[in-house]
Amino acid sequence: MPKYRKLSHTFYHCTYHIVWTPKYRFKVLRDMVADAVEDRIRAICEWKEVEIMELSIQPDHVHLVCSIPPKMSVSEFMGILKGKTAIMLFKSYTSLRKKPYWGNHFWSRGYFVSTVGLDEEKIRSYVKYQEGEDRKEDGTQDLLF
Repeated sequence: MPKYRKLSHTFYHCTYHIVWTPKYRFKVLRDMVADAVEDRIRAICEWKEVEIMELSIQPDHVHLVCSIPPKMSVSEFMGILKGKTAIMLFKSYTSLRKKPYWGNHFWSRGYFVSTVGLDEEKIRSYVKYQEGEDRKEDGTQDLLF
């Protein structure tokens, strides 16, 4: 059973697999740059109450499996994440300001996102089971509609 998270009036399981790349997929996420990106991602996720389940920084892309609260859209989260990490990188590593990162754009414009949900068959059987249980409780089990 997945770990559900809680807000004041909401229980949720909103897990996403997100992948994004540096501009032109240059292999610049190595050594100190990769460590700095990882530290900033972890800090931003803590600030925005996003739970990191897996984080992998490869030389030319980043994989993140995380749980984002339903009060925040994935695109809003990615805008903050990519923006804040790019600003930090350009301040810390001035050599990245030179070509090929024209206009202070470190990350490519897009990203990949996929939901990581519960197994569809398990949900269907759970819903069917619950319907049967509800009918048993309210005594409508034998009624045909």
